[in-house]
Amino acid sequence: MFRSAVLAVPMAAATLLAIQFPSGSETWSPAAAPIAYRVESGPTDLAQLKRNYSATQLQLLEKLNRADMEHLPRLKTLVVPESWTTDELAYSPLPAIYGSAEGHPKVVVIYLPGQVFGAYENGKLVRWGPVSSGVSHSPTPPGLYHLNWKASRHVSTEDPTWIMTWYFNFENKDGRALHAYAMPGYPASHSCVRMLERDAQWLYEWGEQWTLDEKGWNVLEPGTPVLLVGAYDFDAPPPWRSPAWLAKKPSLPAIPDTPPL
Repeated sequence: MFRSAVLAVPMAAATLLAIQFPSGSETWSPAAAPIAYRVESGPTDLAQLKRNYSATQLQLLEKLNRADMEHLPRLKTLVVPESWTTDELAYSPLPAIYGSAEGHPKVVVIYLPGQVFGAYENGKLVRWGPVSSGVSHSPTPPGLYHLNWKASRHVSTEDPTWIMTWYFNFENKDGRALHAYAMPGYPASHSCVRMLERDAQWLYEWGEQWTLDEKGWNVLEPGTPVLLVGAYDFDAPPPWRSPAWLAKKPSLPAIPDTPPL
């Protein structure tokens, strides 16, 4: 059983393949219509999810629902596409082209209201995924930052039990970073930005670090720009479960010339 919250998101039909599952068997066909979504009742457990969906489909469900595999079975509702394609970019809530980023070889955009990131190369989206930003009492502040330094494994200075993998710092003074950690389906971080393990590792390898002088005191060249946009509404339901929100992509602001002091 599921609530019939069905919505459509335009996509380029010529570049997509859809997988239909009307009777439990996979059938591949060209996607002639926009992607539609439904909102189902949440699964009873992980075993049920694995019976209903393939491993590749579960990876997409992690992204659409902003929750990792451990937390997907705990959700009360599940956003599910009506059709499936091998191109994950087709499901991105962020625009495929970001005009303000066309002059930048690489840019990371984190859209806080939708808890989603997009990686752009010369203005073209190359990867997207869910994030979990800061909780209500320690929100992640919006603004322009840059990737600074990275560590494949980083132990928090606040609590040694917090071990973060694929850690990429973007605000050195207050210790904010992009890193892999539990993704429960809502903002749960202490001002950092959590990501799925595979997305954090990809960003760790893709992003550019800063360049420092010989003494390591001054920044000669900043790393990849990181633009955090908007603010999450903690008093409203998660917007990615709304048909109206999913049916349109947000408008991204121009990239500022300089980062905040």
